[in-house]
Amino acid sequence: MRLRRVGWLAVFLVLIKATAGPAEKPEPDLDAAVDSQLAMRDIREVAIAPDGRRVAWADAGFSIYVSDLSAPGSPASRLPGMIPQEGASGHDLAWSPGGRRFTFLSDAAEPGQLELYSADIGGGAPVQLTHLKGFLADPKWSPDGKSIAFLFTENAPRAAGPLEPMTPDEGVVESHIYEQRLTVLDLASGAIRQLTPPDLYVYEYDWSPDSKQLVATAAPGNGDDNWYVAELYTISVGTGEMRIVYRPPLDSQIAQPRWSPDGKHIAFISGLMSDEGNTGGDIFVVSSATRPPVSAAKTSSGLEVYSIIFSPPLNASPGLAGSASSLYWLPSSKEILFACFVDGKSGIGRANLETGKSEVFWSGAETLWRSQGASLGLSLARDGRTSAVIRSSFDQPPEVWAGPVGEWKKITEINHDAERGWGKTESLHWQNSGLEIQGWLIYPRNYDPSKRYPLVVRVHGGPGWAALPAWPVSLSNLPALSMAGFFVLLPNPRGSFGAGEAFVRANVKDFGYGDFQDILGGVDEAVKKLPVDDNRVGITGWSYGGFMTMWAVTQTHRFRAAVAGAGISNWQSYYGENDLDKWMIPFFGASVYDDPAVYAKSSPISFIKNTRTPTLILVGDRDGECPAPQSYEFWHALKTLGVETQFVIYPNEGHFIHDPAHQRDILERTVAWFDKYLK
Repeated sequence: MRLRRVGWLAVFLVLIKATAGPAEKPEPDLDAAVDSQLAMRDIREVAIAPDGRRVAWADAGFSIYVSDLSAPGSPASRLPGMIPQEGASGHDLAWSPGGRRFTFLSDAAEPGQLELYSADIGGGAPVQLTHLKGFLADPKWSPDGKSIAFLFTENAPRAAGPLEPMTPDEGVVESHIYEQRLTVLDLASGAIRQLTPPDLYVYEYDWSPDSKQLVATAAPGNGDDNWYVAELYTISVGTGEMRIVYRPPLDSQIAQPRWSPDGKHIAFISGLMSDEGNTGGDIFVVSSATRPPVSAAKTSSGLEVYSIIFSPPLNASPGLAGSASSLYWLPSSKEILFACFVDGKSGIGRANLETGKSEVFWSGAETLWRSQGASLGLSLARDGRTSAVIRSSFDQPPEVWAGPVGEWKKITEINHDAERGWGKTESLHWQNSGLEIQGWLIYPRNYDPSKRYPLVVRVHGGPGWAALPAWPVSLSNLPALSMAGFFVLLPNPRGSFGAGEAFVRANVKDFGYGDFQDILGGVDEAVKKLPVDDNRVGITGWSYGGFMTMWAVTQTHRFRAAVAGAGISNWQSYYGENDLDKWMIPFFGASVYDDPAVYAKSSPISFIKNTRTPTLILVGDRDGECPAPQSYEFWHALKTLGVETQFVIYPNEGHFIHDPAHQRDILERTVAWFDKYLK
């Protein structure tokens, strides 16, 4: 059950906004840096046709374009009528098996209500295929081209996912669950069927090659929370019969289910993951062979779900010195192509089922996206070789590239005028407790080696994620800090993706200890190697990075300024306040009710009286992942203890801050805070 104290939060929102005052004006060039970031066109997603001849892509303005790869040099065209109404959204692109049509989701008919549309590359207005009420996501054509599956949350009050603003509670607080169900549209008749029961939440899925079944990750109950205990199911398209084919251990999550082309196997990624959508782990394969069910259990809706005993899944990437993030079967059904995090970079590898070996054959200091904001990946054609991808690095703004995997050629130039507002970048490595740690260091824009500079550490969220080299999009504070004369260190401490599953698990029951020492080791390395003033070091981060910022100022006085975004100050109270407590069991080993001590030892509030560092605290008022009371608790303690602090709550925002005005305010306040205390 979710509990929200809406009344007192609204009061504090008013009080805090009144006392915070306007952001202090930072360096005069900051406005230009912000305007430059806002002017850049972000590419939302890319999809290559199965025959590899065309690429469709959507920008952040929700316009859809198509590039013809068979005519090199020809410009991408926005087909007439692709978005029936200016300003409407267009995303979740999916090509038909023949490559002549593709579908997308748009709210053109009714603002805020996504519907499924189909367009023909030969021209003509798109056709609206659905008329539903609720949230739609992830359409996929069946291999025979006769049906389209998608995820549908009927009457959903908000977009799915824990990053979105939570729906406030009022009156008698009850648990109202909206389940995301696997739904199939028959193209011949227009009939729509919801295959999965109303008490089961489906996260990801894939078609079997004969179009008769689907494989999905799913769990009953709260969608945001129960992703952490999702199991692998197969579903009959004809009867709706479901069978559980794999139950992961309690300390692992599963993602990216993919059916092999020959129909014999199902692959998926499994590992310790802290966030839905932030996928990282090893690649596993199970047999898809139908076997007699050994038991049947009825769901609350009366549907029988059968369990099948399978042999333990095969680890197809044992010893991988990285973290697989997305996977693609190759035509032979004997190899799996995968994208991965590796040493702070993006990588592409192959896992061979016959030899049991995996290798990363391409890596680069850049970020590869199939869809912005999702895991690393690409869009792969049916030949297993031709692909399309959004590439971005510290030196290259996002553009669409296509061609053989690892040999892509640029096909768009929409950001050719983008200006780099930050200094030189380099990858650093250092040792701590027998582990090799990697991080990225960004120099001040106008670096002069004869001068000494302040440094700001920016800790990524997760912890299951990684700081990657990418052109800053939205309103990242990286360009502004570099422009304002700071070094910026982006560490990947233990718990991060990119160095193997053992490295990811190295901070279990140890938050704030080994991982924090890894971060301090990065500061030491920067101070030793470059003209960094060790007396002018700050720290910032959002989510897990916000926790680490709060933790840092309670453990050492080395940081002279801090900005904590959506942080966690008290793991014990957090357990009962957040909307997804199931993520904590694998990391802490037990619930807070069974082992409160393990939560207390990693709570910044347990050591709050050590704090002397001026700390700016920022959070969205409807954040379900890191609720505002956590930030309030930390601010209240600092204020009581006489530590310089400021607290800003952003209205109608979740864990991700959507409003550009709020993003801009966060950036300006952050730079002004570090200017004040580190300059």
